[in-house]
Amino acid sequence: MLNLWRQQEGLFNWSQELERLFDGNSDSGHNHPPAVDIEENESHFVIRADVPGVNEKDLEVRVHEGTLLLSGKREESKEEKSARGCYRERRYGSFCRQFRLGTEVDDNRIEASYRNGVLTVLLPKKEAAKPRQIPVQAS
Repeated sequence: MLNLWRQQEGLFNWSQELERLFDGNSDSGHNHPPAVDIEENESHFVIRADVPGVNEKDLEVRVHEGTLLLSGKREESKEEKSARGCYRERRYGSFCRQFRLGTEVDDNRIEASYRNGVLTVLLPKKEAAKPRQIPVQAS
């Protein structure tokens, strides 16, 4: 089983929201976790995270004490601003997403790849966690 890690993430988001309120800048580049899809089959879990515009060198995938951490940073482009103003919807800055790994994940064989703005993390299951057919013998 793969569980989304929400407790710390909620505390982190709450403190970031307070910081943004006092900073006066609602788009100051704080944690904006990427949207993810999670799939499972008999041999592995797959997490796909949308991280468009993030440079591969700014992505980090780490496992520590049964928790998978996806983090990175999207740099703001250094464009000259026109005198007419500016409107931005795209988010910049750091992000972090955490997932608690179940005991069936073989954390020594986790693989990550990045293509076309999507970070894909393959989480293989341990052999003992994979379903297997038990033959029925006639007596």
